Amino acid sequence: MRFVTFSSRQGGKDHGQARLGVLHDDLVIDLERFGACVGLALPSTMLDFIDMGPAAVRVVATALETLDDATRIACAVPVDNVALLAPIPRPRKNIFGIGLNYTEHVAESARALDTANALPSEPVIFSKPPTAVVAWDHPVHHDAAITQQLDWETELGVVIGRTARRVAEQDALDHVFGYTVINDISARDCRRAGQWIVSKGQDTFAPMGPCIVTTDEIGDPHALNLATYVNGVEKQNSNTRFMLFNVNRIIADISRVMTLEPGDIIATGTPAGVGAGRTPQEFMWPGDVVESVIEGIGALRNPIIAI
Repeated sequence: MRFVTFSSRQGGKDHGQARLGVLHDDLVIDLERFGACVGLALPSTMLDFIDMGPAAVRVVATALETLDDATRIACAVPVDNVALLAPIPRPRKNIFGIGLNYTEHVAESARALDTANALPSEPVIFSKPPTAVVAWDHPVHHDAAITQQLDWETELGVVIGRTARRVAEQDALDHVFGYTVINDISARDCRRAGQWIVSKGQDTFAPMGPCIVTTDEIGDPHALNLATYVNGVEKQNSNTRFMLFNVNRIIADISRVMTLEPGDIIATGTPAGVGAGRTPQEFMWPGDVVESVIEGIGALRNPIIAI
């Protein structure tokens, strides 16, 4: 299933609070209202639903198989009439970021950003704060007083569904709720003595969405094409099979030292083709539009604006 967080839209403006929905053809089904129609106690937020555990996904999937016209009218809204928000608009904790996780990106970063040329022997972990998260079509802020090197990084986002502590690699995917698209926006000239959080953690620097696709619809997270377009021009084109550390290894590694909890988010790294690694270097400016696309999940589009 494809879960979204949405608000109603009327007359081109967004109205009402954020709601949890399921994409069903060209409709968004309000999950809490759907539950009331079919006798299920279902929440109105993504985090509360993830907290219910894997069984909740199966229950909703079964209930949707019997969706009738009356229920559809009572709890569904045409997708064109809603604003899609970030699937988890306010994560409970920082997003876990994985740096230098594609071999060719390691090489281009060493050349352009003075990072180590050797392949990492363990996942390189940083974080992005919850305030960095924005939705599909929400503007990414370009503050010229802070950065002249605003860059893109399309990444597979992993959303944890079950508490994970010292998880074995072979069991790691059992702890995943689903997958989303994340653009790890980076201000390359804001790194501080090797620390990345100022470069990557600024407000609006974590566009996410447009949905979370549950694991049953993603047969193999390590076989997904991903691409980036700036103003319609392709900048990145790769596949998750080229990850240096796959999702299993990343979850196992993080959970060795800290507990992963339901709703936690991991951005699994970006392939080659970032702006800093191009010759000549390319960066984003107000008026640009960046689009991150991952096979089986969807497209995440964000304009760049001056602040």
